[in-house]
Amino acid sequence: MRIATWNVNSVRQRLDHLLAWLQERSPDIVCLQEIKCVDEAFPREPIEALGYNVVTHGQKTFNGVALLSKYRFDETTPRLGGDPEDLHARFLEGVVSYPNGSLRIACLYLPNGNPPETEKYPYKIKWMERLLEYSKERMKGEQPLVLAGDFNVIPANGDVYNPAAWAGDALFLPKTRERYRALLNLGLTDAIRAVSDQPGQYTFWDYQAGAWPKNNGIRIDHLLLSPQASDRLRDAGIDRHVRGWEKASDHVPVWIDLDLN
Repeated sequence: MRIATWNVNSVRQRLDHLLAWLQERSPDIVCLQEIKCVDEAFPREPIEALGYNVVTHGQKTFNGVALLSKYRFDETTPRLGGDPEDLHARFLEGVVSYPNGSLRIACLYLPNGNPPETEKYPYKIKWMERLLEYSKERMKGEQPLVLAGDFNVIPANGDVYNPAAWAGDALFLPKTRERYRALLNLGLTDAIRAVSDQPGQYTFWDYQAGAWPKNNGIRIDHLLLSPQASDRLRDAGIDRHVRGWEKASDHVPVWIDLDLN
């Protein structure tokens, strides 16, 4: 089973890119972030024509997440628990069955948190704490679990072109990285790092200051796997070439292959 995550930065603006990539990479399940549209406006027909079931949790202009799956969904649940007043469309969980069991996948778009001296940063940290609680509960089920999305977290120095330039950014602050490590300490595995420890494996290049031509990137899009999923990990990769497409998203797809036979 091939599972991928991609912050498309407006699904309607990048629909041609999305359709081309779906046909090129042929993932079985895709988590999309920043679809930036309400559910009714999501361009589901051309995606369904490629054989995908589509579930969305949208929001006008901002945020928004979607799950695409060649497998039928047994269930889907929007919103992360722990704060009934948080109405941001940042989380969508799905469960799919395969011949030997079922897999639970959470598509998530963590808050950016900048500027860190504003209320945006405490919101980010609280969201990460809620994700930690969610993960603790779900891992008790001992089924393959995948957390996939734009975490807005640079885990380590090897995940950023210039650590000093990001020292004061919410994506790289010590508290942010501590919360990310707390997820890993539950027993979750960072799929890309499980396959390679090479630096420079970036998933995001800003539109500003020639970041893409200079390869001034950061790695903030992750797939975290429970032990039952990581035991089945066969490969993982980053489709960085997509960033070179005309009018591309500033993020690129990240994918894993799981052997679920």
